[in-house]
Amino acid sequence: MVRINRWLSHVDAALIGIVLSLTDFSILPCVMFLTMIQFNALISGGVRKLLEDNSAFAVGVVLSLFIHSPQLMLSGSIEISAASLIGVATYFLVYASYMHQRFHKLLLSQKQRVYELKWFNSRAYKLSRYLPPTVWQAINRGDDKHLQAERKRISVFFSDIKDFSQLSEEIEAEALTELLNHYLTEMSKIVAHYGGTIDKFMGDGIMVLFGDSASKGVKDDATRCVAMAIAMKKRIKSMQQEWFNQGIKKPLQVRMGINTGYCTVGTFGTSNHLDYTVLGTQVNLASRLESAAEPDEILISHETWSLVKDTVMCRDKGEIQVKGFSMPIKVYQVADLRKEMGKNQTYFEDRAEGF
Repeated sequence: MVRINRWLSHVDAALIGIVLSLTDFSILPCVMFLTMIQFNALISGGVRKLLEDNSAFAVGVVLSLFIHSPQLMLSGSIEISAASLIGVATYFLVYASYMHQRFHKLLLSQKQRVYELKWFNSRAYKLSRYLPPTVWQAINRGDDKHLQAERKRISVFFSDIKDFSQLSEEIEAEALTELLNHYLTEMSKIVAHYGGTIDKFMGDGIMVLFGDSASKGVKDDATRCVAMAIAMKKRIKSMQQEWFNQGIKKPLQVRMGINTGYCTVGTFGTSNHLDYTVLGTQVNLASRLESAAEPDEILISHETWSLVKDTVMCRDKGEIQVKGFSMPIKVYQVADLRKEMGKNQTYFEDRAEGF
């Protein structure tokens, strides 16, 4: 379509050259039609179009010489001038109307694009709330290859509310939904503050990963994970009073478990449905530690303890038997960050060989 319009404008310029030559280059028509050629060329194609149309005009003049020899007296005929005025005026009026319509369509198109952009951003924001940040960022970058399964040493966190199923039978569904959403919202804020990735919500349970993306090292990942659990525990203490004021007499207590180890992280599923998650024995161990924890207790594995012991105060709880593991698992109870414990930060850390 663009090429056809370009050639039609060349033909118009050539025809104008023929007509002006046949009118012996009358002054007014020459000025007006030549101005029209320059105007149209510069508007629609710039300098290159200007050179092409002027060349077509010259070709038209040369072709006219085969049928007419102009007198070259720059004639000023009133009839020719009047016809030229009418023709050029009509051209500019039609062109102005055409440009108005194009501008109007362009304006409507721009409004439509703004609306579509807002619609897309709104849908993208809503969709991002259902996907882990790692997945969402990779999709936005068009970098889906980095979501393929790979082995990574990460810290995995699990938590759930003790006796939540019993609570769901005691209070109304609306109140339970409000309470659960409030709890998950507060916990999500803490996860975001410490840079974790929420893998999934499992009813009242939460699974969080550290080290699956933007890792600053295994030790830093484990430290942030345990610090997050401590912050959650403290926030839950303050929320227990809020829940009591809402009519929940029995305080809700949360169990937490953390383990660090090599896991398979990536996308799993079929061509119709994919899920970004983490799999492996170390994930199962973190879940088992959460199940073995007492209410309001944070249990961590020996692997995690070895990474955080310099900054986190822990109590050795010995070994426990965990379902799915043939050997006993050594576990530790998290007390608090050492910097928050003052002079008590080493009160049960003294050791001697053989004890």
